[in-house]
Amino acid sequence: MEKERLELLSEVNKRDNHQIIKMKMDKTFAHRRHEVVVDMPSVEEFKSRWPALFSEREICAEFTRITTIALLSKFMSELDHHSSKLSRVCRKKGGAAGRKIAEIMAVIEENDTIATRRVCNLKSLAVYFNEDPEKLIKEYLDVNFDNAQRRMDGTAIGIYVIKHEGADASDSPEDVGIIVEDVAVLQDIGDAATATALLLAVIYNLNLSYPPELKYTFEFLQKVLMGIDTNRLSNKVQVLKNKLHE
Repeated sequence: MEKERLELLSEVNKRDNHQIIKMKMDKTFAHRRHEVVVDMPSVEEFKSRWPALFSEREICAEFTRITTIALLSKFMSELDHHSSKLSRVCRKKGGAAGRKIAEIMAVIEENDTIATRRVCNLKSLAVYFNEDPEKLIKEYLDVNFDNAQRRMDGTAIGIYVIKHEGADASDSPEDVGIIVEDVAVLQDIGDAATATALLLAVIYNLNLSYPPELKYTFEFLQKVLMGIDTNRLSNKVQVLKNKLHE
């Protein structure tokens, strides 16, 4: 298995060899899981040992190896399925949380796309649970990128979105990436909703705990959207689940 791992270090630098990488990643899965669960290496160390894992393709594949669930198709289909009702439930929230949700949802009026609705629902979900959506998805302007990098230092788990100064709501971001333990584990993701799904998978793949400041948001994503370990729901998540099925 160590020989296979060393060969992967070479293969990951070659072009158009996804099938070889997948085959070797399948073969070394048990070896890798033992290392993650028993040795508990830092993210930086683990990335240096298994760089092939840190691509969108292999993050999704590893999640499927662990859960047997196709990550992106399941995440997006369930998020879209609940989109209208989730939006209505969140908009009914009162007080400061309700005002924050209204502010988040106003972006849809400027750019009503599936991608926009997805990310607005994810941010509103965090507010609904009295959690800070900026702890999940943090947006920066490209002109402040150096400062943004400094502010991202110390980020335990989160998503960054770099936007071009003066960009319209319909413009694509300059970059979307995932930070874990100060390490950029993935960059150049298409949008923040995809990044959220991939972040969920990274947490699973690296056997990490959910950030406590977003515990209800991630519980909802795992247990309601993805349908994993659905028998034990916190009261907050159970209440929202019931509202979505009324």
